[in-house]
Amino acid sequence: MTSLMRWEPFRELHREMRRLQREMDRIFGRWGVELPTVGVPFAAAYPPVNVWEDEEYVYAEAELPGVSMDNLEITVTGTNQLTIKGERKQTAPEKAEWHRRERAFGAFERLVELPVTVDPAKVEARLDNGVLTIKMAKTAEAKPRKIVVKTE
Repeated sequence: MTSLMRWEPFRELHREMRRLQREMDRIFGRWGVELPTVGVPFAAAYPPVNVWEDEEYVYAEAELPGVSMDNLEITVTGTNQLTIKGERKQTAPEKAEWHRRERAFGAFERLVELPVTVDPAKVEARLDNGVLTIKMAKTAEAKPRKIVVKTE
């Protein structure tokens, strides 16, 4: 009987990167220097975005906790590029003494290539509980067409 093992080529690299991060934190911590902490090595761009589609629409969803609509700009250009641009303001006073700082603040911009062309005039966006949901209507050319098969 043979057993199958899941092949995870980056598991060892991930473990070594975490070990290196802990070691660097320990070394620099001796001098009172706090390095920015990244959750996982090679972290994804901010904000994290999910994109999916159905027959009529393309949807995008982004996590934007702490971002207000006043600090958010959404554009669709070239009929298949979505840009999410904004800024998360710092919540603590400027002269606060930081003990831990893991959440990022400041301006961001995320460009996402969409899987099909969309109509820029038919885009809706909603920000609810820190989650941005964008609904984009596909162009007629991008929608699936049912082909009628003729018989002789």
